[in-house]
Amino acid sequence: MASIPLRLLVCDDELMARRRVHRLASEQEGVETVFECESGAEVLATLAREDVDVAILDVNMPEMTGIETVLAMPEDRPYVVFLTAHAEHAVAAFDVGAVDYLMKPVDEARLAKALARARQFLDGAAVSEASPQAQAKLGKLAIATTSGAALVSPRDITHATFDGALVTVHTSTRAILTDDTLQDLEAKLPAGPFERVHRRAILNLEHVDRLESVDSGGYVALLTTGKRVDVSRQSARRLRRRLGLR
Repeated sequence: MASIPLRLLVCDDELMARRRVHRLASEQEGVETVFECESGAEVLATLAREDVDVAILDVNMPEMTGIETVLAMPEDRPYVVFLTAHAEHAVAAFDVGAVDYLMKPVDEARLAKALARARQFLDGAAVSEASPQAQAKLGKLAIATTSGAALVSPRDITHATFDGALVTVHTSTRAILTDDTLQDLEAKLPAGPFERVHRRAILNLEHVDRLESVDSGGYVALLTTGKRVDVSRQSARRLRRRLGLR
């Protein structure tokens, strides 16, 4: 499966610094579009109307800092990379969910590495290698619960959702509350039918009957069990590519 062309957003209140990152990013293979913004408010407005895979944000900006901009983003936000002239700012960046950072002036090789990491994350390639192999031998997935562990065949899992407190793993016959995070579960699941379709949901595509478009640009997935699962706009873009849809 070919990787999705990346749509980037670069925000820096300094024109020359912004243009430099724009130019270097545009020259990277697999980059489709680069949006330029000069303020946090402009970033939020762009995200409201455009699909953006990776947001590269300056930490120090007037009116709204890069960190404040991330905190104001919608829940289904892009992969965030911060720009900073001071390495210590990276600590605060990671606290709000940034995945990487670039030191100014931005180096072409370091930018390429950051975008490669972003692509790996967005393509769902960052998965534990050991767990699927062990699971393949057992044929069961161990799901941690407050009373022990539930053993479930991965093919029986229809979806998993996070309600803000706990993750629930759903099959056609039961719902299992687990102490695992969605990230934990994602690392345990075998590659193939499972897709992270939202910050709060993982979906088994083999149990999907239909995808209904919604105004946000995402989908609602209708499952064979009658359940409905939201698919975010960002995830819908990846899913369309995976399914050969435009």
